[in-house]
Amino acid sequence: MKNLRGTYVHRGDAYRRRRRLQRSVLALSFFGVTAFVIGNRKPAAPTAFAAPVNNSGFHINVATNKSLTFALDSTRGELDLVRAQLERANTVISYSTKYAINADLASKIVDVASAEGIDPELAFRLVKLESDFNPHATSPVGAVGLTQVMPSTAKFYVKGITKEKLYDPTTNLRVGFRYLRGLVDEYHGNMKLALLVYNRGPVAVEKSRAQGENPSNGYDRILTKGYRGTGVME
Repeated sequence: MKNLRGTYVHRGDAYRRRRRLQRSVLALSFFGVTAFVIGNRKPAAPTAFAAPVNNSGFHINVATNKSLTFALDSTRGELDLVRAQLERANTVISYSTKYAINADLASKIVDVASAEGIDPELAFRLVKLESDFNPHATSPVGAVGLTQVMPSTAKFYVKGITKEKLYDPTTNLRVGFRYLRGLVDEYHGNMKLALLVYNRGPVAVEKSRAQGENPSNGYDRILTKGYRGTGVME
């Protein structure tokens, strides 16, 4: 085959390769800038459309680039997850330090309270007052565990549960917080009244109210002193 190096044909091939390389670099640069802009810009108005880019016959329409959009959405989702995990870790560390308890127990209280719709701040206050964070605590009347729930009450929430199972921290927290959340709903968001029923029982509280007396025995005031929340999470 004839050697074309240095001829007009060879020079033309080299020129075309350089042009293709330049177009590839421009395309990659465009994608990089576009990704940065989309990731940092404010949401566009509903009627706004991305304009096509024309560079020597090279066309890109960002509005129809589903692959790029999916990648950006996936990255945002991962960042949101990391942010949520970091926030949870900071919350656990904060309560663990405040109440001088291990991080494992603090994690359980945060997670179960959040799952049952109880503000973790109120949840920690309740566990502190009821059992001083002792999962094996038992009251003279038979209330059990971290949230000092009665086995008879627990059976309404966990079928067949035994007193022994209520010494398990996660089980006990779930039953206690679910019971409290049910009382808050029953008393139409009146957290202090719900706490009194939780502590004294519905019969004693309703008897005091029926007689026109204040049902408070001080429990609600102690537990909510300095507390500014509603007690629940929506």
